[in-house]
Amino acid sequence: MRYEGNMAYDIKIAYIGGGSRGWAWKLMADLALEPDMHGTVALYDIDYERALRNEHIGNRVSDRAEAAGKWKYIAVDTMERALEGADFVIASILPGTFDEMESDVHEPEKYGIFQSVGDTVGPGGLIRALRTFPIYEELALKIQKICPDAWLINYTNPMTLCTRFLYEVFPQIKAFGCCHEIFGTQRILANVYKRMTGAEDVDQKDIKINVLGINHFTWIDKASYKNQDLMPYYRKFVEENYRDGVAGIEKGHWLNQYFQSMQRVKFDLFCKFGLIAAAGDRHLAEFVPQWYLGSPEMAAEWKFSLTPVSWRKERAVKLYEKSLRLEQGTEEIELTPSGEEGVAQMKALAGLSPLVTNVNLPNRGQMADLPLGCVVETNAGFDSRDVRPVMAGTLPEEVRILVLRHVMNQETIIRGYRNEDKDLIFKAFINDPAMKIRPDEAKRLFDAMLENTKAYLPEWLFSKSQISYGGGEWD
Repeated sequence: MRYEGNMAYDIKIAYIGGGSRGWAWKLMADLALEPDMHGTVALYDIDYERALRNEHIGNRVSDRAEAAGKWKYIAVDTMERALEGADFVIASILPGTFDEMESDVHEPEKYGIFQSVGDTVGPGGLIRALRTFPIYEELALKIQKICPDAWLINYTNPMTLCTRFLYEVFPQIKAFGCCHEIFGTQRILANVYKRMTGAEDVDQKDIKINVLGINHFTWIDKASYKNQDLMPYYRKFVEENYRDGVAGIEKGHWLNQYFQSMQRVKFDLFCKFGLIAAAGDRHLAEFVPQWYLGSPEMAAEWKFSLTPVSWRKERAVKLYEKSLRLEQGTEEIELTPSGEEGVAQMKALAGLSPLVTNVNLPNRGQMADLPLGCVVETNAGFDSRDVRPVMAGTLPEEVRILVLRHVMNQETIIRGYRNEDKDLIFKAFINDPAMKIRPDEAKRLFDAMLENTKAYLPEWLFSKSQISYGGGEWD
């Protein structure tokens, strides 16, 4: 990387999962819109043809006259080539295929366990993590060897477990995880303030919030706009809309029927605890006991959707067709901001423009009531190639109990994997709030889910369990 005035040149970004149909295209647009950074993006993907197609798409974007940021996109056939000389590494992968995710989400339904997303916690989140760990172990070790000073931005779910595992493998890695869930809540708060006061031109970036918790189970205990407390406005908004909910107070906010929510879960959690739950209802419902997700009918009562993997498969076909049109030039990527902050974060770390935003980092005391070293989501300051977490304080004890259960479960999963202890991983599996079935049933489900994704898991996970139940082995 080199500098000229307030511009940075010759930046190298290694994109792991560079055949992405979605995240990669958002990155291309955001890089094209940023005039102060230029460089190369090395696209690595296990499917080289997908990376090569994105090379053509990215270079078409960069060649457009309105592209202020000029980048050269190169598909590479090894992770090593992508990482060589990298200043930044972006990791955005799908561990396995949608066939494996279909098992994650729908195999538990045979036992009456329903997941609205299935990629973060619950049985689906755990098995997905097990598929991701081998890939992230390789990635962390190669970063340690090839580009130890590079910053890694993780977008892969389960966010907390993926980011935590990177530090487990390479403790000195410079990694953080990013999620846009907080931005949606800032939009809601901005629009609530406009509705309640008649104010105009309230920029969500001017909504100041304090963030506490873990990814997809984050909480906001303070919110303000120009030093005006927004919590009373939000409380009134909840009181007025609790029964029927609100389908999004911003046109086009919800992507489709499977991502829709009327925010009633958020409202109910606010009424219970007095804090704003920042994630979408589909994620929030998976972190608590069976308050909202005991059945599809219960989810419908709370007015949020379960996302079937069949929809994701149909969408993948449409995105493939779109990738062909983008490559051929019969369709163009729209150069509008994605709403993600990855480019702004890289710009801040390059020393060009400081930033404060929410990220997932190991706990160094920014959350005083959670274990040190576990990955938590709080605000952090970015500048001059450093990320410093903001001291966020503590959660109310009744909320901390809910969060801590997942933190300890995630630490157990990491420890079980690193020690090749299948029984320990199963203990985490059965300790999730979603697991409302008997231990012997849970063991059958666990084994079935492992078998369904066997091609992407290490062999030791298929050893015989030593745990006994009722005087006999569960196997």
